Amino acid sequence: MARVRLEHVTKRYDDVVAVDDMNVEIEDGEFVCLVGPSGCGKSTTMETIAGLTRPSEGTVYIGETDVTNLAPKDRGIAMVFQNIALFPHMDVFENVSFGLRLRTFDDEEIERRVEEAAEIVQLEGMLDRMPDEMSGGQRQRVAIARAIVRNPDVFLMDEPLANLDAKLRVHMRTELQRLHKQLDTTIIYVTHDQAEAMTMSDRIAVIDAGRLQQIDPPLTCYNEPANLFVAGFIGSPSMNFVRGTVVAGGLETENFDLEFDPAGVPEVGVGDEVTLGVRPEDVHLVADADGSARRIGTIEATTDVLEPMGDEIFVYLLLDEESEGSMEEDPMASQDQLLMSVSPDTDLREGDAVEVTLDGSKTHLFDAESGDALVHGIAGRSGSDPGTAPTEAED
Repeated sequence: MARVRLEHVTKRYDDVVAVDDMNVEIEDGEFVCLVGPSGCGKSTTMETIAGLTRPSEGTVYIGETDVTNLAPKDRGIAMVFQNIALFPHMDVFENVSFGLRLRTFDDEEIERRVEEAAEIVQLEGMLDRMPDEMSGGQRQRVAIARAIVRNPDVFLMDEPLANLDAKLRVHMRTELQRLHKQLDTTIIYVTHDQAEAMTMSDRIAVIDAGRLQQIDPPLTCYNEPANLFVAGFIGSPSMNFVRGTVVAGGLETENFDLEFDPAGVPEVGVGDEVTLGVRPEDVHLVADADGSARRIGTIEATTDVLEPMGDEIFVYLLLDEESEGSMEEDPMASQDQLLMSVSPDTDLREGDAVEVTLDGSKTHLFDAESGDALVHGIAGRSGSDPGTAPTEAED
């Protein structure tokens, strides 16, 4: 096992900056996911750690060793790629042991390591099979076993589950978590699938346009996003965003107003231009909102499209009666729409007029220009909660 540290790592390709001043420290034995959209620089960051590409600037450490200019074979790492790339003419034993045989390990040690790795990834009894006789999940396990036998200090995994079907990906996520616990080694995992990142990792490193946006535990990224990009990228479906202006009584937007006391939110001031963010599960029908939600405001809307998902229904709300609500645009980016999640037994139909409210304790404000988070939760911070009836003592 080993700690991995990137200090001011930058990678340029002519006039394109793929990785921009990356500073990351991954602890010994930690499972960290590098996550972001296609082309954000996560795979380039992985390749820089692996030694497959050298940074234009900066330093890469594995343990206490500066490995910036070391060859991949000298870094104590093992990689598992999206393309499994097994040798089709070799059986499982030969595929798994290939790297050991290149390094001239003796036969007894090779057999011991292969059998141990096969047991870890549950390939016992399959060592004499050919790759074309195995399922996609089994072939992926062979690729992981091929990495395990090297006893690396760090595992690097570049979207290893991307080519598997949805059910098998869920199963393999569980297998990888079990593998991490069993090996107790450092794993750096690249993915664009936030479900993989949220379920498997100790921390998520969210990357956009080559820059690190936030590195925190999954629930911190979900509940306390550092900026608009993280808030919009983490969570499915995405967070709702609405531009507005802070006023003496709360927040004014194009289609609705929210009541809260700005004096209780010192991060903002009257006149500030902000972006309000709220997740679909924190938008409630007024009639159904229970006492656990710190309600702020009442918003009149019309239901547009309903998407039953089994355990919940996603409801697209039109805030402007004249809006046509095209499904081709991102509803979370529109000032005229909100997305709400409701219980599957909620009696709603398309075209219904409804009143909704927001859970102020889970409503975020972001700077309208920089996109940086200003506050997570604008209700219940001081005094009585807006939208909550006063107690007898307050009357």
